Amino acid sequence: QIAVFDTAFHMSIPQESHRYAVPKELYTQQGVRKYGFHGTSYGFVLDKVTRHAFEGHNSSSLILTHLGSGSSMCCVRNGKCLDTTMGLTPLEGLVMGTRSGDIDPGIVGYLSRVLKKTPAQVDAMLNKESGLLALSGISADMREIQAAALRGDDDAVFARKVFVERVRKYLGAYLIKLRGECEALIFTGGIGENDAQIRADVCAGLEG
Repeated sequence: QIAVFDTAFHMSIPQESHRYAVPKELYTQQGVRKYGFHGTSYGFVLDKVTRHAFEGHNSSSLILTHLGSGSSMCCVRNGKCLDTTMGLTPLEGLVMGTRSGDIDPGIVGYLSRVLKKTPAQVDAMLNKESGLLALSGISADMREIQAAALRGDDDAVFARKVFVERVRKYLGAYLIKLRGECEALIFTGGIGENDAQIRADVCAGLEG
């Protein structure tokens, strides 16, 4: 039997980037920290890019995106991951098909206190009823949202804008982490590979 951990790729993330500002015992005793996901995908892509674009040299500074039903990003320098968007769970970070991505944690308390939602109901809402599905009111599938946007559906257009805005927010943060030195921005995943307009919108203004 062989075990491959999807989080292993991200274990090089420094403590100042993987720890949350919560009581220390949650970190030391419960392991509450950023772990990240999509690691097997990132490892594969990094190997391919390093071999084919950088002649096998692992000295490059890269930003990798995995954009699909589940979406994340990471930044890499010298073959090591410096940060990634997903956290303790895959819920953190980018807007996804049915996941909210980053939200104000106070919303969880609000849903429980004011709307009387149980923890299980809140978890289901944020993981299965949010994201592109909630924003568009149409689908969690970006292909269907794109088709609706081309027909002039305002909610579909808005959902795509929010998706791009979140990617660009992290793109800016990761450019800072890489000290402005990014040799390649790589798109993978169903959306990243097949939606040329999303790629163009993410990269708008970076031409210079």
